[in-house]
Amino acid sequence: MADVYRIDSHKLGFHPRRVADYLDAGDDWRKASKIYPIYVEISPFGACNHRCTFCAVDYIGYQQRSLDPEMLAVRLPEMARLGVKSVMYSGEGEPLLHKGINAIVAATKEAGIDVAFTTNGVPITERFVERSLPLISWIKVSFNAGTPATYARVHRTRERDFHRVLRNLRRMVESRRARGLDCTIGAQSLLVPENATEMVTLARVCRDQIGLDYLVVKPYSQHCFSETHVYREIDYAPYLSLEASLADECRDDFKVVFRGHTMRKHVEGNNGRYPRCQATPFFWAYVMASGEVYSCSAYLSDERFALGNLNEQSFQSIWEGERRRRNLQLVRQGLDIHHCRLNCRMDEVNRYLHQVKSEAVPHMNFI
Repeated sequence: MADVYRIDSHKLGFHPRRVADYLDAGDDWRKASKIYPIYVEISPFGACNHRCTFCAVDYIGYQQRSLDPEMLAVRLPEMARLGVKSVMYSGEGEPLLHKGINAIVAATKEAGIDVAFTTNGVPITERFVERSLPLISWIKVSFNAGTPATYARVHRTRERDFHRVLRNLRRMVESRRARGLDCTIGAQSLLVPENATEMVTLARVCRDQIGLDYLVVKPYSQHCFSETHVYREIDYAPYLSLEASLADECRDDFKVVFRGHTMRKHVEGNNGRYPRCQATPFFWAYVMASGEVYSCSAYLSDERFALGNLNEQSFQSIWEGERRRRNLQLVRQGLDIHHCRLNCRMDEVNRYLHQVKSEAVPHMNFI
């Protein structure tokens, strides 16, 4: 299965100048303070219309809070000027429940930042399809079963939401085709025992009934603070055989990205991991619906990783501020990554940076 989007890998190697600046900075805070994230995940809205059984951020409480579009209209151009290249709207809530989401998308794109979404797909509206679909690079819907009954059980919602998501996805695919847009439209499913027997069915739904570009099948990862622990001990070894079955569902215009590499790492646990996190607080950031900026989404609500609030400070003053300097010191000297989330978003980036920094490849000069 061709992972043309490198979803089961990383793309930091396409940003050599940022990596070179990072390597040059070393322990010099004056230089390190100027290395801005390439990618930022922003949660525009805190509440959610679903209560998925695997929700990693259930501990935050699905609070009814949202980011001010006018504030973002000021901060986003600043972020772009400082080096931010992409924003994914997702987060602790459902991003499409934000009433001003179309204005936020427009402001992001106007600032010169690439835009993407991860959503459960239920709140997709005709207005969103008309105004925002032409402006976004990709949209990925969390679609965690192949039948309405299992979908309702995993998403902890009503079966009719399954059919609504199908309609919304078809609407986007049809609009893209009719208008000649280049937005990539896909789905993802987190593989758990409840839906494991439906992955082939789901792939066929995505391919034949909707016309999506891809389906991602990925493993669960236990969040440090999550109240949900039902899948903590899940063993992905028995599910690896699904890769071959799902490969048969691929076509020239539809791919299944079975994240077997990540599942194998889940089976291996912490064995062979890098000794410390290199990516934090450098190459990415997370903005909560409260406006609080975090250096790592695995530590939301942990004050050691909270850098400042966009409602009160510029992004530059946050990123070059004392709280980020202290966070960098913590990550480099005091953070035990064995307590971190396994297979975190920056895991592959960390493996790459560990190699680059440690010169771990024998005969590295024989290119």
